[in-house]
Amino acid sequence: MRVVVLGAGLVGVASAWYLRDAGHEVTVIDRQPEAARETSFANGGQISTSHAEPWANPGAPLKILKWLGREDSPLLWRLRADPAQWAWGLRFLGQCTAARTRANVVAILALALDSRARLKALRRELDLHYDELGRGILHLYTDQREFEAAIPQAALMREFGCEREVRTAAECLEIEPALRDSRVPIIGGTYTAGDESGDAREFVLAIAARCAARGVTFRYDCAVAGLDAAAGSVTGVRLAGGERVEADAYVVALGSYSPLLLRMLDITIPVYPAKGYSITVPLDDDSVAPSVSLTDDGAKLVFSRLGNRLRVAGTAEFTGYDTSINAVRCAAIARRAFTLFPGAGRREGIVEWAGLRPATPGNVPLVGRTRLLNLFVNTGHGTLGWTMACGTGALLADLVAGQPPSIDPLPYRP
Repeated sequence: MRVVVLGAGLVGVASAWYLRDAGHEVTVIDRQPEAARETSFANGGQISTSHAEPWANPGAPLKILKWLGREDSPLLWRLRADPAQWAWGLRFLGQCTAARTRANVVAILALALDSRARLKALRRELDLHYDELGRGILHLYTDQREFEAAIPQAALMREFGCEREVRTAAECLEIEPALRDSRVPIIGGTYTAGDESGDAREFVLAIAARCAARGVTFRYDCAVAGLDAAAGSVTGVRLAGGERVEADAYVVALGSYSPLLLRMLDITIPVYPAKGYSITVPLDDDSVAPSVSLTDDGAKLVFSRLGNRLRVAGTAEFTGYDTSINAVRCAAIARRAFTLFPGAGRREGIVEWAGLRPATPGNVPLVGRTRLLNLFVNTGHGTLGWTMACGTGALLADLVAGQPPSIDPLPYRP
């Protein structure tokens, strides 16, 4: 089939790879001059099956109330006169029960484990390099209650195949010696040896190059104006310049912008942008920075060593489609980073970034066919786009071809 993929980020390019691998003629369309220029540009760098607990959990509503109005809070909800934000927020609260949290963890974990295995196989097959490190991910805790709450979550993840093991404070320092200089005590942690880290943008560029070599067409600097539909199917993509592109199937992988395009066809999906931030700290020979990827659950931050850089990313700001950088939030990330790692690099060379993560209320992505027979979506990955990109790309390719997928597709059905 001829398949058009809209979006050239992690999810769109991974979808293109698996679609081409299945024998389809694939065209990728993106408004940017190259792949991975938006949400995939400077993310946290983790392939993290151990990060399967969704934002929506029984403890979330109280925390969000406590953080309201705090510019430096891990999760900041800016109330707007936006019906989509309020509708998403109500659905989010509905996902905060213990039963829904457990179901969402199981769905996220199944996809994340499948995706991690596919990523490792793809790296071996194509000899990919993207500042990858396979040293596991350490979740660290500086609050006793947070640590105690993590223990049953780790047990749940082990039950469903994730090797997330509880570690003492001393064991955490053995896993990552740079934590010995932390200005706050480490209470304990959990460690997942099979998780990884790497530069997501470099991965996307490498896969896009392999896709192009295998015949995938990339159309950059092409903004999508809309989709035409008739008789229950999409008939073409309209580009901003007036050109029309036709195919047999269409995949919307536009991240946070997916619902805006789908809304033109009266299709609604529960995806809302959650602005995340990152700082990239340059390292030199004297820097004392982590080499194991870390998740600081209390501050909602992740740390990944990318060659001679330290990427620190996280937090969530619900403020619509605003992509401006909030200096207060970036300063809070840097402050926490240098509290844990006082000798980690040069502060004067820090690069700040912000991007919009496409979030569903339960953090479970949407992958599959819409009510239009040849229109598919692959979006809603939240903070786990890097973790789940290969898995959702393969799942999407199977669903487009009508093949039975390797995992149950029902939890991800749009």
